[in-house]
Amino acid sequence: MARRYDPDRRQRIIDAAIAVVGERGIAGLSHRAVAAAADVPLGSTTYHFATLDELLVAALRQSNVVCLADFARWVDGIDPAAPLAEEAARLVEETLSGDRRRMELEYELYLAALRHEAVRPIAAECLDEMVRLLGARIGDMRTARTVVALTDGLVLQHLLTGQPFDPEAVRAGLAGVLG
Repeated sequence: MARRYDPDRRQRIIDAAIAVVGERGIAGLSHRAVAAAADVPLGSTTYHFATLDELLVAALRQSNVVCLADFARWVDGIDPAAPLAEEAARLVEETLSGDRRRMELEYELYLAALRHEAVRPIAAECLDEMVRLLGARIGDMRTARTVVALTDGLVLQHLLTGQPFDPEAVRAGLAGVLG
């Protein structure tokens, strides 16, 4: 029997891994679950990704592309005349008004780096790129790192608590920290 030509199989496996994590969390990720979601033989997932960490790395890399594109659009839209705290609060508000499932997925993959050492450098690369993008725009890398950390923490806390977003409180808090 001839081998079936399937040039998109690796990408379908990555997409399926992202879908599985989105539905079941990292704990639900397995080669078997991904194979079923991608509609490929189990051997295909292990052929392309020998370990789940390799699959997590690929999934996080793909997720980071979307995340960084959104962040770059925000950076490009920063009003240089507006206080940075105001602009950072706008980022948090825009992020929280977006697709909650996408944000939960991004954080699920991002936080997988705590337990999966192979994933850690990918998460760090994304954070470093966010700092680089913002730092180039505002001219201050330290402040850029602080803004990335603060906005990241604010979004995560709102996702965890489900509390309504209070733009004025966030603006005031960020202004207090950023000056």
